Amino acid sequence: MEATVPDERPSAEGPATFREVFAQREFRAVFTAGSLSWIGDYVAKAAVTLLVYQQTRSVALSAAAFAVSYLPWLLGGPLLAALAERHPYRRVMVACDVIRMVLMVLIALPGLPVWVVLVLLFTTTLANPPSQAAKSALMPQILTGDRLVVGLSLNGSIGQAAQVVGYLFGAAVASIDPTVALLFNAATFGFSALLLRFGVRNHAAAMATGHRDHLLRETAEGFGIVFRTPVLRAIAVLVFSAMLFSIVPEGLAAAWANEDARSGMAAGTAQAVIMVASPVGFILGGLLVSRLCGPARRLAMMRPLAVLAPLALVPALFDPPPLVVALLAALCGFAVAGMLPMANGLFIRALPAGFRARAFGVMATGVQVIQGLAVLVTGLLAERFPIPVVVGLWSAAGVLLMAVAALRWPSRQTVEEAVAAATAANVAQARAAGDVAVNGTTALTDPRAAGGHRRHAVT
Repeated sequence: MEATVPDERPSAEGPATFREVFAQREFRAVFTAGSLSWIGDYVAKAAVTLLVYQQTRSVALSAAAFAVSYLPWLLGGPLLAALAERHPYRRVMVACDVIRMVLMVLIALPGLPVWVVLVLLFTTTLANPPSQAAKSALMPQILTGDRLVVGLSLNGSIGQAAQVVGYLFGAAVASIDPTVALLFNAATFGFSALLLRFGVRNHAAAMATGHRDHLLRETAEGFGIVFRTPVLRAIAVLVFSAMLFSIVPEGLAAAWANEDARSGMAAGTAQAVIMVASPVGFILGGLLVSRLCGPARRLAMMRPLAVLAPLALVPALFDPPPLVVALLAALCGFAVAGMLPMANGLFIRALPAGFRARAFGVMATGVQVIQGLAVLVTGLLAERFPIPVVVGLWSAAGVLLMAVAALRWPSRQTVEEAVAAATAANVAQARAAGDVAVNGTTALTDPRAAGGHRRHAVT
């Protein structure tokens, strides 16, 4: 029987509904599992960030505490993400959750030296790249067409909602006992593993054992497919640029709130308001744009929203009070959320399926590293200059960068050729592998089956 490939084109009629997306059992499991683990992670991050600032009163050190969780992505993100291509995605995600659960329990043991705790924390975050890459690659096997775009928007929105809950709860837990946050995080990983194990089918690995290459070479192929394909490269530049500016209010929130006493608001409250503003805006933007706008309109809005994201933070130059800062951050989050799901959907359509985990690993690594770098750099600048000046000028530079990225966007013909080439590669490798579609999805095996490793540029 001839293999088929899921239709990944956006619907020509209208946006998919939330009901259609949640009707998929596997998506519900992935959605719930991700929500649990995200909440636990943000609880720990908020608590650590606030504690460091309270103990050191240093903007740079507080920013460094916020950014340290991004370091593993820089050191081994793409390499670790490439592992997800070699094994069934469900197995990768469950194994990573179990590993993180065990390490979090160890960290919570009393009497551990500080350096041991830091090493265990760093080791825990090394499981993030393969887990997130596997999840991103699994999504197109679960959802197709415009359901995929709406599903990505829902995932992004719940991630931001988890961030709001985690930041608020984490700030409260920090004043009581950080160990509670660690045990809570361990529990969320345990529940996540159970949901994935029993709620997701065991889709075949994207790469057959007989076709594996050296892991470093496979990782390099992931970079190649992203940065040598004009459409994928353009999407990467747009997404990376958005992350470079939208994260700054959150990273500097603790210092910003403590240094501004004009509003009469308690410093802890002001910090929480600033930190949750961008996630709240992200939730509203993701849900409203994906639900109210059809695929064609979302695509047309993508570049204007990308420019609006940093533009929203430029008024920080005028040193507004915390509530106004929060409104600006929320508008920035709204713009980013309106742009990202369509960018992700287009990225999937222009990407050969056999490269999904590796390409998403490259993208996730870039996002994490750029966010961490942005917080570190602006934190260091804020040691010498007022925070409002730093954020305002940093964002003004972002407007220029986004404008250039929007103007250099590939032509419609280039985009269509990239999508057609990726679709042809998927069909050819499915036929070569002899796979049979099940429930509208196909277990694609080796990206080399159709010469996929050579299709790095679209002409």
